[in-house]
Amino acid sequence: SQRWAELAQVTEKERKSSYPSLEELMPAIFKELDGYQRILEKHYRDMQDMEFTIQEGKLWILQTRNGKRTGAAMVKIAIDLLGQDLISEEEALLRIDPIKLDELLHPVFDPSALKSAHIIAQGLPASPGAATGQLVFFAEDADKYKNTILARIETSPEDLEGMNLARGILTARGGMTSHAAVVARGMGKCCVTGAGALKINYKTKTMWVDGKEYHEGDWISINGSTGNIIDGKVATVEPELTGEFAKIMKLSDKYSSMKVRTNADTPDDARVARSFGATGIGLTRTEHMFFEVDRIKAMREMILADTVKGR
Repeated sequence: SQRWAELAQVTEKERKSSYPSLEELMPAIFKELDGYQRILEKHYRDMQDMEFTIQEGKLWILQTRNGKRTGAAMVKIAIDLLGQDLISEEEALLRIDPIKLDELLHPVFDPSALKSAHIIAQGLPASPGAATGQLVFFAEDADKYKNTILARIETSPEDLEGMNLARGILTARGGMTSHAAVVARGMGKCCVTGAGALKINYKTKTMWVDGKEYHEGDWISINGSTGNIIDGKVATVEPELTGEFAKIMKLSDKYSSMKVRTNADTPDDARVARSFGATGIGLTRTEHMFFEVDRIKAMREMILADTVKGR
């Protein structure tokens, strides 16, 4: 309850009086429950989601099952169980869902910044990551600001260019297999879909939600890993190959029979890929280099030159 109180900005005095933990309220029951939890986790060799009730001072265990988990929790649990010798290295690797692992490769919100964040709506976590930007409602406006969030009732193929330029994509309709969700995952772009609480008006370029009207240019943030839509600007941090994630990647290198190379068009792409374990560069597309803003003019001059010397 202390961690919850910290996130909810509840004082320690109020927490103790109004929201005490089970350990504080019933220490003997808590100790008994903790003992059962350890036994069940050791037996099933996995994190357990236990249901229990306390009646007239007696603890009753109703049922237990393997608990659901996020990508980050999945990796930590596998490494923790390996450290307790409950599973082997091979089994730890097999417990990693590659799709969920993708959650760890996208920017995330700074935990300290989230403490004061105000969630205004909830949608579906269509494509992982975190994005902060200024609202735009049409694809052609996606480059209007440095960082944009493209908000649509739903997207269509005509929105592709804007989706590519936007930092994140937000839709009022659609599910996990909608156009916005599928395209965003393919682009590696943060996306939240199916946020039914959003009332988007294309004529006025406004969005009404949580009792507030948002206009084009207003800042919002979206969490593609949880589906949360947050008011204002929230700081993000880039993923790093550290902690349990680094350990699981080292294990995969140990047992892998196939090496992975990366597509990289810039030095930054190459550095990031190498830091995440790529063994080399598999493909470099020079046309992407030539089309950079600071190079395209020289390329055009070369193509249009009349002489070999001019080229």
